[in-house]
Amino acid sequence: MNKSKKLKELLNSEETLIIPDAYDPVSARLVEMAGFKAVQCSGYSFSIAAVRPKEIDISRDENLEITRRMVDAVGVPVMADAEDGYGDAMEVKRTVQAFMDAGVAGLNLEDQLLDGSHGVSIISSEAMVEKIRVAKETTESENPDFIINARTDALKSLDNREDALNLAAERANQYLDAGADLTFAPYVETIEEVKTLKKEVKGPLSVAAGMPYNIKNFSITDLEDLGVERVSLPTLLIYSSLKAIKNSLNHIEKDSLMELDDKDLLYDIKDLKDLIRL
Repeated sequence: MNKSKKLKELLNSEETLIIPDAYDPVSARLVEMAGFKAVQCSGYSFSIAAVRPKEIDISRDENLEITRRMVDAVGVPVMADAEDGYGDAMEVKRTVQAFMDAGVAGLNLEDQLLDGSHGVSIISSEAMVEKIRVAKETTESENPDFIINARTDALKSLDNREDALNLAAERANQYLDAGADLTFAPYVETIEEVKTLKKEVKGPLSVAAGMPYNIKNFSITDLEDLGVERVSLPTLLIYSSLKAIKNSLNHIEKDSLMELDDKDLLYDIKDLKDLIRL
């Protein structure tokens, strides 16, 4: 089955799609082995793994190469992080085509300005709507099931939280009307904010969980109970991996390897063979 069609079926089912964000081929494969039905790429995690100060420091070509290798590593659908499309609407056309050529089932497209020089700021809704329309037109003849996840960073763009929440819902509906298959509102902090967005957004909604600003405020089960269509986990894997590596290195530095359980350090040989498909 076409992987975009499979992803669309997952998003349109009554079951919330839990989709961890991976940062390289082996983390993508671990997501698949754990039983998750799709993999999300994370540009932010790409930048951390590459020791780059900012997400924008990962070029489109680098993003495409990492993403392509992740697609090759798994059998489940992969969603790319296409950032802001790397330019205006005409550049979005090239970006979407390049990610389709890389074999992804869909991608995220955001309204955030990536330079980050003045905190989070967003482009005009008209400019983002045009990007979405161009993205959909680009996919229509080659892969009409290709998924466009329109992200709005509105919740970080205004100081007044109520105004920001209203703007996020307004933008989400504009993006859905423009042809996006679902909309993604990062920076949701509380379950009450999730309830508001779920009520106001007139289409499939994606929410980020496990973030520093919301990890203690709601669970994945809470989001499932509210009928959120998609839950992403943008930084959980990269942060967990770095913490585990740091922990192991600290034990080595202190010559305290015997305090570690070997199950924390190594797969048994069967698991390792499964991981690398020997």
